[in-house]
Amino acid sequence: MTMTALEEELSRVAGSVLDPELPVLTLAELGVLRGVHVTGPGRVEVSLTPTYTGCPAVETMSSDIERALHEHGVPEVSVVTVLAPAWSTDDISEEGRRKLAEFGVAPPRPQGPANGPVPLTLAIRCPHCGSTDTELLSRFSSTACKALRRCTACREPFDHFKEL
Repeated sequence: MTMTALEEELSRVAGSVLDPELPVLTLAELGVLRGVHVTGPGRVEVSLTPTYTGCPAVETMSSDIERALHEHGVPEVSVVTVLAPAWSTDDISEEGRRKLAEFGVAPPRPQGPANGPVPLTLAIRCPHCGSTDTELLSRFSSTACKALRRCTACREPFDHFKEL
């Protein structure tokens, strides 16, 4: 389905909302914004896919999208959660991956298509010094989608956005 110029504009507004758990990424860069559709005069429906089914940030994302579109002049906004197709870390844009690394979070490794080749890069690169000599400290970090790792070269701990 082709988006209208208004839908493209509203998609940029909604997509510019920052992720509440990773405030260096916009929702567009994170890849969770699935669509913006004008459903009538002054009415917009936004489709949002959470990073995982129980993601507690969805409510905040929805409120922030509604606020941004209201401020842009849209009186009636509804945000619907779409679970299929499921979100994948492959949905994170290259710009989003770059921003994660700059923020000190190791970005997820690309997974590729489900029935495609298996990526050869298994190491997690330290966002501080670039070394691939890292170790897992905990499978969980500040959020369920991140793991806590440490670089054995520079000894700095860092979060790694887990692949999904």
